Amino acid sequence: MSPHSLDPGSVRSAAEVNEEIRALWLRAGGSLSAQERAEYELLVVEWAAAIRGNVIEAA
Repeated sequence: MSPHSLDPGSVRSAAEVNEEIRALWLRAGGSLSAQERAEYELLVVEWAAAIRGNVIEAA
């Protein structure tokens, strides 16, 4: 798992996180193991936070 996804001080763009999500799915061949699913869930939370940050900045 990427160390960035565990570091709350780390700020990555939604595009960066989305790219990592896509790479995870490609590596997994479309079927996630339990460990990959946990990583995926963390990435989705990080992605959503990045999206919210973009919306707040735009406002």
